[in-house]
Amino acid sequence: MMLRLFVLTLLMLNGLYFAWSQAWFTAYGWGPMVQQEPQRLTQQIAAQAIHLLSPQEAAKLQAANTKPAASCLQSDWLDAALTNTLRRTLEATLPEGGWSLNPGSSPERWIIYMGKYANPQELAKKRAQLASLNLNFAPLNNASLAPGLSLGVFETQQQASIALEALTLRGVRTARVLLEQAAAPGWRLQLPLVDEVLLKKLVPIKTALNGKTLGTC
Repeated sequence: MMLRLFVLTLLMLNGLYFAWSQAWFTAYGWGPMVQQEPQRLTQQIAAQAIHLLSPQEAAKLQAANTKPAASCLQSDWLDAALTNTLRRTLEATLPEGGWSLNPGSSPERWIIYMGKYANPQELAKKRAQLASLNLNFAPLNNASLAPGLSLGVFETQQQASIALEALTLRGVRTARVLLEQAAAPGWRLQLPLVDEVLLKKLVPIKTALNGKTLGTC
């Protein structure tokens, strides 16, 4: 008798749970809570809009979205005569706003100098001596100091003097610090955005620079 009553109670409870889970009693204020998150619908991906790119399509898309890098270039210091000549070339070659000639003052240039030598043979002998000491030397920018050698270029006299002391310890005896170029008013060409297209137009500008170089800003 007790077992039959237990089974009937269990069946009745299962029936009530089923009715509750199906929200049959919601009208009476008794039923499961309904989870509603309509914002999730807006986040669903439209599967029919997805298109897998082939390797060729992916390469074309990447090439279309890749822009060539642009760099900034500027020249060495220019004197007034060279600046005027260069300005005319720039106006005829590049668009307005694509270049500027910025005024300033070229820095002093000090060198560790050896010379002048009486003849080419004497100069060659000195070159051989420096090479035996594993010392580097460079040609002179100032033609009035030739024939001679430069063992280093410096922005200040103090820097050059310190370097000369070190060279003396390595066996250099006849070198001296010399002002190769004094500070002077000048201009520098600046090209702020040089891309592949603009790079192709720089040939006449490099010619007008007359040996002056273009480097990164």
